[in-house]
Amino acid sequence: MKSDIEIARSIKLKPISEVAENLSIPLNELIPYGNYIAKIPQDQKSEDKVKKSNLIL
Repeated sequence: MKSDIEIARSIKLKPISEVAENLSIPLNELIPYGNYIAKIPQDQKSEDKVKKSNLIL
């Protein structure tokens, strides 16, 4: 059985801009930290978005 880190390393990350678009978060609201991590304003977080995704805060 693969370890957690092996599983995490075996996937291809999506660019944060693509993830934001899927969650209907405007790109101008993102504060990017590289290609795969970003902060979003608190008002962009909604319980519906959290329930529909694997959003990690």
